[in-house]
Amino acid sequence: MAGFSVGQVAAFAGVTVRTLHHYDEIGLLSPSERTAAGYRRYAEPDLDRLQQVLFYRELGFPLEEITAILDDPGADAATHLRRQRELLRRRIARLESLAEAVETALEAARMGVSLTPEERYEVFGEFRPEDHAEEAESRWGGTSAWAESRRRTSSYGKADWQRITSEAGELVEAWRALFEQGVPAGSAEAMAVAEGHRRHISRWFYECTHEIHGCLGEMYVADERFARNYEQVAEGLAVYVRDSITANARAAGGPV
Repeated sequence: MAGFSVGQVAAFAGVTVRTLHHYDEIGLLSPSERTAAGYRRYAEPDLDRLQQVLFYRELGFPLEEITAILDDPGADAATHLRRQRELLRRRIARLESLAEAVETALEAARMGVSLTPEERYEVFGEFRPEDHAEEAESRWGGTSAWAESRRRTSSYGKADWQRITSEAGELVEAWRALFEQGVPAGSAEAMAVAEGHRRHISRWFYECTHEIHGCLGEMYVADERFARNYEQVAEGLAVYVRDSITANARAAGGPV
């Protein structure tokens, strides 16, 4: 008999046999065939449906709603694909927003933030800058940049941090757009974004020379927490950002 056993499907789908049994019991995914001994056998259409189930589960849909979606007689494959595309776009937009907030929060962890708990949550969400304060001070404490950042940010309120977050998000979006368009990191356009990023840091935190900026660019790749912020936006973006910063520093004649 053709088809796949429940064990085989569980293995390559990354779910448990118990999960597949449950899907069968509630009518969400029933195998097309059974052996003479009563064992489940899954055909290709069953695997296609399982793929749809797992997609909607990944996006947090309850099983009852997934069943209704997949059993809708007016929804064909193209309808599902369009719906999935829209859901993914929303998820990507949410992740980009979170990435921008995390990057700003990491900067804030280095500088010190003076906000009420309510304001912190509004600006940074569940991220807690103070959790990273000790490490930040061990890295940068005692430097003139650290002292300057502490002095400046001690007076910042919610509106200041919201503006910082917005500006940082616009820079990340500009980098992402160039990266996805295939514009080289050493291009004038990418270097212009890098220069905007350097000036953003100088305006809000400390005087960011091209040399310091180059070091930050290296950190954005070497430190997985910083790299993750960019990689969540677009895979490979961290290196692209680093390379555009390096190219901008070289063009300005600064050490890198």
